[in-house]
Amino acid sequence: MPDTTYDPLAGLRGPGTPDFDVFLWGTVFLDIIFTGLADRPTGGTEVWADGMGSSPGGTANLAIAASRLGLRTSLAAAFGDDNYADFCWRTLSEQEHVDLSRSRRFDNWHSPVTMSVAYDGDRSMVTHGHPSPLPATELIGQPPRTGAVIVDLGDIEPLGDPSRSTWVDLARKDGGLVFADVGWDPTGTWSPQVLAQLDHCDAFLPNAGEAMAYTRTGSPQDALYALADRVPLAIVTDGAAGAMGIDAKTGEEARVPALRVPALDPTGAGDVFGAGLVLGTLAGWALADRLAFATLCSALAVQQFGGSLAAPGWGDIADWWQDLRTSGDQSSYTRSLRRRYEFLDEIVPSVPVGAVRRAVATIARNADVTNN
Repeated sequence: MPDTTYDPLAGLRGPGTPDFDVFLWGTVFLDIIFTGLADRPTGGTEVWADGMGSSPGGTANLAIAASRLGLRTSLAAAFGDDNYADFCWRTLSEQEHVDLSRSRRFDNWHSPVTMSVAYDGDRSMVTHGHPSPLPATELIGQPPRTGAVIVDLGDIEPLGDPSRSTWVDLARKDGGLVFADVGWDPTGTWSPQVLAQLDHCDAFLPNAGEAMAYTRTGSPQDALYALADRVPLAIVTDGAAGAMGIDAKTGEEARVPALRVPALDPTGAGDVFGAGLVLGTLAGWALADRLAFATLCSALAVQQFGGSLAAPGWGDIADWWQDLRTSGDQSSYTRSLRRRYEFLDEIVPSVPVGAVRRAVATIARNADVTNN
């Protein structure tokens, strides 16, 4: 049965609605993922893998995660002129329905590549690539009208410069909400200048380690309180402990535990969480429901191998909820899940039977990475 698009924001659309729900910029990698290794590779050895898949990675992980959740997604990125770029472009635009009108192809610029090896619940990666031939603001120009942009504060030009507006500043001026993330600082500096940019953001989604380091606090909870003084929506993810957040606009504070699932590959889990949170925010859900939904999306992703390969669609979410509701398991934990996700009862009945599910994207004619 072909995939059927489900639009979770259909009831909110009307005249004057932005062209897109999410607009992104970043580097698209070709991800080559090996799974099912009997042992970790060491010097002078060759290890065969039971499974292999290829898919667009990097910023494409987030774009695909958002698109599979029914968000109208546009991505600006540099693409080369090689076969890898052809594959990534085709997969994003034709299979995943991501708009690439702000992306550009460049002659004699080869695609960035990451090889990921999943072993024993963790992963190792080898990456090669070069910076975009054009900086983001020059490549994008005036961004399209969008409900939200998602940015890595360490990967963009400084925000709020009165002498030169970045593409993020322009998008926010046009009504887009800025959801910011930040990567690990290998220098250990944790510069306060990063947090200073939160004055020009609407939400901040660091993990617990990053949040504590930047705020100089001793616990994820204290880090959350410190961040809530600086940005309207502060979210801190804390691995197996779940996620917590404060929405200063609504006065809500919530904490949601992680789901108990076997985690096979954490690649892209943060991207899936971010996409789920953006959807819930644009839809106007309560903070606890936003956190629960984002946590569910992340939990569904980590049970599969392979970054964007693992991003769930509404079909996967509907399947999970129906299985939970009809399960004969009456343990206290399962009953708590039914209560926590009861809000899905108002959404899942609208999801068509053929709604988008995970897809296998690979250069090979058939992939060996399974997502069942």
